[in-house]
Amino acid sequence: MSAIDAEIAGQLAADLPVEDFVRILRTFERDLLRLSHDLDQAVAIRSLEQYRRTAHSLAGAAAAVGAKRLEKVARIAMDATSATDPREVAAAIQLEAKAALAELAALADDPPG
Repeated sequence: MSAIDAEIAGQLAADLPVEDFVRILRTFERDLLRLSHDLDQAVAIRSLEQYRRTAHSLAGAAAAVGAKRLEKVARIAMDATSATDPREVAAAIQLEAKAALAELAALADDPPG
């Protein structure tokens, strides 16, 4: 399974001028790096409130560009009933973020359409 949903990314590319599509992808890249760092910080200081709030932001941003796997893992972090260790979820988010960023970089360099 791809880190980025080709249908969602393709629809974005079809609906927007190339420069806007690339700008959105680059903005997501910056946001993802910041949010990943914020999530790691929340885990380090053991702030479940900050952890869940940051995961919520990650899930929303991921959904907007079609990073479905990242969104799914971020939703685990959002779930107050989840028994999964936040350190494990944060590590999984980092892996999915790297995969999404790699695919987004390729899309930004060669936008579909």
